[in-house]
Amino acid sequence: MGCTVSQEDKAAAERSKMIDRNLREDGEKAAKEVKLLLLGAGESGKSTIVKQMKIIHEDGYSEEECKQYRAVVYSNTIQSIMAIIKAMSNLKIEYEDSARAVSTHSVPLANKAHTHPLYSFTHTLGLSQRPTSL
Repeated sequence: MGCTVSQEDKAAAERSKMIDRNLREDGEKAAKEVKLLLLGAGESGKSTIVKQMKIIHEDGYSEEECKQYRAVVYSNTIQSIMAIIKAMSNLKIEYEDSARAVSTHSVPLANKAHTHPLYSFTHTLGLSQRPTSL
């Protein structure tokens, strides 16, 4: 029985120290991480909070991600305008300028080049500016 340590034992001890150091560093990093659980009914804004946090606390969205969201943003805008027009009709709210009155049947549902329907809306409703791209 010798008092020396073999090369394999030295290598194993070094690997063990490296693993222990990595575990300790990972544990310290995990302790600094904040985890957030968002609960809520559908359409209550959970994903909106996540998107806003990405914009505020990270680098925001890349140009490619903006392009991917463009159609969704325009679609949501058109749906919201349609809801307002329908609600105005249901609540018997008149347009300030009767020449601007629009029925929900004249609302373009197609996404022609994304901006065309929104431009048509803004023009029909008497808004002066064409929407800018994201």
